[in-house]
Amino acid sequence: MTALTANALSADLSVSPQLEPGAMAAVAAAGFKSVINNRPDGEGGAAQPTSAQVEVAARAAGLEYVHLPVLPAVQSPEEIARFAELLATLPKPILAFCRSGARSTKLYNAARSA
Repeated sequence: MTALTANALSADLSVSPQLEPGAMAAVAAAGFKSVINNRPDGEGGAAQPTSAQVEVAARAAGLEYVHLPVLPAVQSPEEIARFAELLATLPKPILAFCRSGARSTKLYNAARSA
């Protein structure tokens, strides 16, 4: 089983660095119900798994999965609003990930402030 590194931001949301498809069973075993991938496909080169690969593994593990790719430096008002909508509607707890977890954290903080 792949080790899971998650940082809880609230009772309903944790963030993590890049997750591999093989980590989805550990995500489900940790009690998460949904996964949000905030990393654009190809951002990390050929070694980064695609959203489609992660989604197949997430759904096989019984998780809801949403791909909301955002750039690291800036998130648009529309992306922030969509993240807030996902936080309100996806089964909880939710695990969001990007390259390091920082982008997902910024989205969460912006969604809370909106």
